Amino acid sequence: IEKRNAKIPFAENDVNILKENTVDFISFSYYSSRVSSANPDKGKQTESNIFASVVNPYLDTSDWGWQIDPLGLRITMNEIYDRYQKPLFIVENGLGAKDKIEEDGSIQDDYRIEYLKKHIQAMKDAVDEDGVDLMGYTTWGCIDLISNGTGEMEKRYGFIYVDRDNDGHGTFKRKKKKSFDWYKKVIATNGKDLDN
Repeated sequence: IEKRNAKIPFAENDVNILKENTVDFISFSYYSSRVSSANPDKGKQTESNIFASVVNPYLDTSDWGWQIDPLGLRITMNEIYDRYQKPLFIVENGLGAKDKIEEDGSIQDDYRIEYLKKHIQAMKDAVDEDGVDLMGYTTWGCIDLISNGTGEMEKRYGFIYVDRDNDGHGTFKRKKKKSFDWYKKVIATNGKDLDN
């Protein structure tokens, strides 16, 4: 601001306005956890869109090397809620995977169902057992799209398959994956029925 000689008007009462009008809720995205180390050269590194971290040998990883850690979501929820005492809204959560169309035309993405099931259960535990106030949850995303982090189409997150490859070829036809009907049931039961 100083380098550009910009002036931002700030009246005396503005401090009180800012103090009295804080946020109503805290939103965040959660996909995986990270591990820190004083000596990161000692362990294998994860792949990541943002930055790599040391591999946690006790966790499974996605097709893109992201650590799958539902307990990490519960811990994150507790940490944020304990600190700010504001309702939470998880705006992104999901699993990027290489989905395969079977000979019968189906897409059996049980790995996605398992990922979401465990993360939804972790949210329920945070709410029911730990007292976290969670006001909402959305997955990323409902339909396959180009990955923001890698620019690939083959990194699929959706409940609906889109016939398109990394080079932009395909019919663009849509097809429900197995996870579509499972998640439809999860929504209809407000997360009570997580069975596959």
